[in-house]
Amino acid sequence: MHKPAPFPALSENRLIRRLAMLVAELDLDVRDLVIFGSGPLLAHGLRCGIHDLDVVARGPAWQRVREHGCPGTGSINGAPMALFWNGLIQFSRGWISADWDADDLIDRAESIQGWPFAGLADVLAYKQVLRRPKDYPDIAALRQAVPRPARRAAAAAQGR
Repeated sequence: MHKPAPFPALSENRLIRRLAMLVAELDLDVRDLVIFGSGPLLAHGLRCGIHDLDVVARGPAWQRVREHGCPGTGSINGAPMALFWNGLIQFSRGWISADWDADDLIDRAESIQGWPFAGLADVLAYKQVLRRPKDYPDIAALRQAVPRPARRAAAAAQGR
């Protein structure tokens, strides 16, 4: 099995630093957030960098970002989004489809350096659903990093 690099110092990433500023400025509770998309790959050292940061928010956190962010629309599901920092930080109330329960994703978030990240098995399941050309290197890295039983559990949780 592939052994990921040691957890990088997330505070060195410009998007994580910007997210920290947003959390402080908007008084967001990180217990109502989960970082999804490619963010968990960064946190686990499976990626050196990311282009944007996808965050699922609920309750008061979603209300705050919706009030203060630029309105946007999800490219995959057309759902409302709140965009910050020229769209490089994207908040949504759910994840790509109704098959993903936002509360469950947030409640199961893995805390890394104080930040809530989606589990790698969930990231693998999401990337395997979309199978965009940009996802293939991530899928390969995730397949090596995620034990097979965890992959099956994530797929079952998403109704596959």
